[in-house]
Amino acid sequence: MKKRDFIKSTAALTLGAFLPSPLWALSKNERLRTAHIGISNMGGEDLKAISSHEMVDVVALCDVDSNALEAAQKLHPNAKLYSDYRILLKEMNDDIDAVIVSTPDHTHAPASMMAMEMNKPVYCQKPLTHHVAEARAMRKMAEKKKLVTQMGIQVHSFYDYKLATLLIQSGIIGKVKTVRAWSPKNWGYDGPEPQGSDPVPESLDWNLWLGTANERPFKKGVYHPGNWRKIMDYGCGTLGDMGVHIFDTPYNALKLDVPKTIKNSCRPTNGFGFPEHNIVTYEFPGTEYTDDTLTWIWSDGPGAPQKHEDLLLPGNEELPDQGAMFLGEKGRLLLPHFMQLPKLIVDGKYQDLDLSIIKNQDEIGEPTKSYTTEGNKHYHQFVDACLGNAETSAPFSYASRLTETILLGVIAGRFPDKTLHWDNEKAKFSEAEANEFLDSPYRKF
Repeated sequence: MKKRDFIKSTAALTLGAFLPSPLWALSKNERLRTAHIGISNMGGEDLKAISSHEMVDVVALCDVDSNALEAAQKLHPNAKLYSDYRILLKEMNDDIDAVIVSTPDHTHAPASMMAMEMNKPVYCQKPLTHHVAEARAMRKMAEKKKLVTQMGIQVHSFYDYKLATLLIQSGIIGKVKTVRAWSPKNWGYDGPEPQGSDPVPESLDWNLWLGTANERPFKKGVYHPGNWRKIMDYGCGTLGDMGVHIFDTPYNALKLDVPKTIKNSCRPTNGFGFPEHNIVTYEFPGTEYTDDTLTWIWSDGPGAPQKHEDLLLPGNEELPDQGAMFLGEKGRLLLPHFMQLPKLIVDGKYQDLDLSIIKNQDEIGEPTKSYTTEGNKHYHQFVDACLGNAETSAPFSYASRLTETILLGVIAGRFPDKTLHWDNEKAKFSEAEANEFLDSPYRKF
């Protein structure tokens, strides 16, 4: 089934005789009724953070694993329980004001698009989608409906990242020519595709977990609950997990769009799991904060990043485990991941940060080392925006472009060491063989 047909058919299923109240009908004093799709692992964290807002009422919980539902119900005993998000949206259409999508990547777009078709604001976990075509469709839908949206990149609202953005935009290292970013995490799988099948746990609806993805037998410990990120049909590898967080600040600070070229140095594709090591090189069109062209090098997997003079620190200090380095005409700015202040390096020495250069002093805020305080900001910003009291900082208009950039690097992993050329206007590669991975058919389930 094509995605367009899926969206139309599911919209028809959920839209009854009455449309929900439009977003702008919510008064500033009205409470926000939320439905949560996917509530285990990160979904549980999302549920906790959203529900910590004093103006939120959790009215519906949905998960394909009954164990997750049972645990969440203890915290929200008045919420209605569902295993199928399509039924939730149909039955709760008039009783929910916003939807939080925290499923594996391959279900982000199907669930979010259905909710937006029903005029529901959506908070969706990162990466925004599993395919480039989905990211563009989600952006288009959100803009058409004029909906409040937010992608789940909570560090976007942390002090250290906002500070780095303001410093770069204030010219602390001049125009930036290169960004290097890295994570030694390994959401790849270089082994063989598992054979055979295992009994599906009684608590799990395997058909609903697969959703629109191709049908395959259940294998214990391979897909659910935790390893789906490694598998091409469901996740986006390390780049799609940590890359979204670590890309976010440089991408935002430099006001980048999508890249012109992408090359991934990795092992040959096996058609099942993502490579365990990737070095992805992007070339971006220049912006007011960069050279005429910006080069971006991402590396992941055990041992990343490889040693390079761009990454040498004063006194042979060890690099942070994960992070990004901006290289500019006047020096370098190191941004560790996460909850550490950026560090300015000039002529091989650390320099004190001069915050007086920041043009918008009222945007600096106050430093904090509390993850609980910082982590909730991004979620509460979404709630406040739904209630008409704020604007989101990572709406789908932004998140879709960041996600598209990430996914182009993921696709390049299918063509090791080959430079792919991306046409932003046409949303196609010059290399025709790569275009088949921009989208995929939806299974009818």
